[in-house]
Amino acid sequence: MQRVILHCDMNNFYASVECMLDPELKNKPVAVCGSVEERHGIVLAKNYAAKAFGVSTGEAIWQAKQKCQDLVIVEPHYEQYMKFSKLAREIYGRYTDQIEPYGMDECWLDVTGSGCMGTGFEIADEIRRTVKFELGLTISVGVSFNKIFAKLGSDMKKPDAITCIEADSFREKIWCLPASDLLGVGRATEKVLSGYGIHTIGELAATSDDFLKCRLGKNGLAIKKYANGLDDSPVMRSDYVSPVKSIGHGITTMQDLENNAEVWCVMLELVQEIGTKLRTHKKKAGGIAISIRNNELFTKEWQCRISIPTQSPTYLAKTAFALFDKNYQWEHPIRSVTVRAINLFEEDCPIQYDLFTDVKSLDRQERLDAAIEQIRFRFGKDAIKNGVLFQKSKMPTERKVDLVMPTGMIG
Repeated sequence: MQRVILHCDMNNFYASVECMLDPELKNKPVAVCGSVEERHGIVLAKNYAAKAFGVSTGEAIWQAKQKCQDLVIVEPHYEQYMKFSKLAREIYGRYTDQIEPYGMDECWLDVTGSGCMGTGFEIADEIRRTVKFELGLTISVGVSFNKIFAKLGSDMKKPDAITCIEADSFREKIWCLPASDLLGVGRATEKVLSGYGIHTIGELAATSDDFLKCRLGKNGLAIKKYANGLDDSPVMRSDYVSPVKSIGHGITTMQDLENNAEVWCVMLELVQEIGTKLRTHKKKAGGIAISIRNNELFTKEWQCRISIPTQSPTYLAKTAFALFDKNYQWEHPIRSVTVRAINLFEEDCPIQYDLFTDVKSLDRQERLDAAIEQIRFRFGKDAIKNGVLFQKSKMPTERKVDLVMPTGMIG
């Protein structure tokens, strides 16, 4: 039996919610932007009126204002976005319990077993009309026989639209599209493909396995599979909890970081919360990854293995800083830092020590960190911390970036 998969994408979600909550914004060019004071002054989302002026997501507010002088800037209201995201999923739940979120504003639905409610198109159209009537928001829906093509369909026609990609005609409909339209083909992959004259989904579908594996590894084989309509990944049930793949924290500092000491303070502060999350999820880190963005907005990332999996914030901070110190050249000051614990192990997983590991010292540090965490939990996170963190810091007073990365469909 052929599957019927929907991908529902709420159009310009943040901006649409703001315009719905404030009717005076209707028909005006609107951009939802981060705080200029905390140096998050970029466009997070925009409505179609702003898009018509060329305003794009990710650009600085001043750039957006140059394109559209009448652009209305509104601050984000995340609690409202969460509310409407939940309400939309409740509507989806009337048709199936196989609902897999893909971010706050997108979901896959498997309605294969919902045939009594109509065809895939009919169910999609009813959902589209219900969301518009009950929530005042529009969605675009892709209907297909797998998740990849359903996602592609929801991107093909916006706003407030439905696109069907059928098994017997997908080649004619989507093989002429740019390869970058396919989920799994990011900027780096697109650059590699275009360098070898592979520009469309059809050209990708016809490329040899050996060539793709040589140039792109396992991901090369995966995206060819997707291009040929062979994705068979399931839509998870609404109560499914994805296994945690990595845990991290990142911040944009109030002022640029200009030396190693300032970077060390930021990393030490970030890993305190990473350690807490690791204990909460009963995980240990087998590796560390860092992402550094300079004041030219250029980002570099590095990662390394940890010989002995750990939850210790101190050990994680030392490893992260050593990785930074080894690789960063200080050509520019630093604007943002992200640290992630990766290659996670179960907390009670057996560990193979080597002859040179100072097991006593490591155990002592982990017990000390656990005791510190208990004090912070009972009396507040500022009740006890490293002495270096009591000095004036360039950290923002409130941080909203909390990265708990689940295992995705594409690794």
